[in-house]
Amino acid sequence: MDTLTQHGYLVLADISGYTSYLAGVELGHAHEILTDLLETIVNKFRSALTISKLEGDAVFAHVSESKLPRGETLLELIESTYAAFRDRREATHRRTTCTCAACRAMPTLDLKFFVHHGDYIVQTVTDIKELVGSDVNLAHRLMKNHITENTGWKAYALFTAKGLEHIGVWPDGMHEQPEAYEHLGEVKTYSLDLHPRYEALVDARRNFITQEQADLVITQDLPAPPHAVWDWINDPRKRVLWDDLDEVKPILRPGGRTGVGARNHCIHGKEVAVEDVLDWRPFDYFTVKICKRGVCASRTCHFIPLDDGNRTRLHTNFIVEMPLPDWLAQRLMKPFFKMVKLHETRNHMARLVEEEAAASA
Repeated sequence: MDTLTQHGYLVLADISGYTSYLAGVELGHAHEILTDLLETIVNKFRSALTISKLEGDAVFAHVSESKLPRGETLLELIESTYAAFRDRREATHRRTTCTCAACRAMPTLDLKFFVHHGDYIVQTVTDIKELVGSDVNLAHRLMKNHITENTGWKAYALFTAKGLEHIGVWPDGMHEQPEAYEHLGEVKTYSLDLHPRYEALVDARRNFITQEQADLVITQDLPAPPHAVWDWINDPRKRVLWDDLDEVKPILRPGGRTGVGARNHCIHGKEVAVEDVLDWRPFDYFTVKICKRGVCASRTCHFIPLDDGNRTRLHTNFIVEMPLPDWLAQRLMKPFFKMVKLHETRNHMARLVEEEAAASA
């Protein structure tokens, strides 16, 4: 393969209803609203992807496979981007006192995503960079499809079979549909309705351990963006490199995904601890509860972006539940944390994150 050729994900986010919206509203306010929504998408995307260009109502981005080894991160990025888009649209609509057509029609705008995996070259012509290649053409052709007319969905994430295979996760409830494109042939696609995903995220009970509630707080500043630190803590293959574990074995994945209700077995020698996911807000925070030999500890990992998202402040807040009177449990707390080597393992993880960041740079 040509050394200039990159191998990775091609991602488009396209605002639905853009054309009809512009046709019937005042351009001034419409421009402000659309700019704000596009900035929301860009700010979420650039935490993990490289923005190639803005295409009117769409954002086109890419990332090499080596920079996103855990494919599920891309699914989580899409869902968190959609949630941010919906939150921003609805908050802006609620706050405005303007009665112009552009402001009234704001709820008609929605968002779709198109994901493919393939080869591409970054071509530079007079300081203008552009992605070229057959897979780039296909990623854009995916925007012309028959998903809405066959399903009625107005907000969805569409993946080619090749893209989903590289992600390595097949969520429940996906709509399978072939699409045919001139010169490119038939393409098998899989789509996910984003409306129920957003409603599930909104309705999910929040379970967040604050620093005030915690028995122990570990704070680290790490030289990597939140999504990269998130992977170091949640990817089973990476986790065993720093945690005091021989294996992290996924046991339960409701809907085929990591999220609330998921369960892992954390194995160290003959010891097996059961870890349950209580709350899951990708790249913002997650809360899990882990139990072994009658002692349970819950922890919230809170990811705060620093330096335009290039660094992360990680707060890990722990609560321990011991089947003992409170006064005795409090006395045993420090020896317990020392026994499970929390500080040592977290420092080890920090060194690995720093090494990875240095190698990438």
